[in-house]
Amino acid sequence: MADFKDRKKGFENKFAHDQEMLFRINARRNRLIGEWAAGVMGLTAEETDAYAKAVVQADFEEAGDEDVIRKVVGDLVAADHEVDDAAVRAKLEEMTVEARRQLIESTD
Repeated sequence: MADFKDRKKGFENKFAHDQEMLFRINARRNRLIGEWAAGVMGLTAEETDAYAKAVVQADFEEAGDEDVIRKVVGDLVAADHEVDDAAVRAKLEEMTVEARRQLIESTD
């Protein structure tokens, strides 16, 4: 019975760790997409930092990526840049890979 409880605890710990890593990857990804969009809009370094933080905060509005996509697309279009949801989604995928790579490298 102790083995079962130990195994259960191990699964719970792994699940908690995986959820924390997913949160960190998404937050890093959102910061990266914010930095990318800020670069497209030609923002200064200070404005880029503030904008990247705003994109990270936008992810807390609703579950999923739609809130981040809506913010980035809206801001880019408002700044007279031609962009659509598909382009931002593709950039999100690219930034997810980069965020995962950065987090893995930082834990080594």
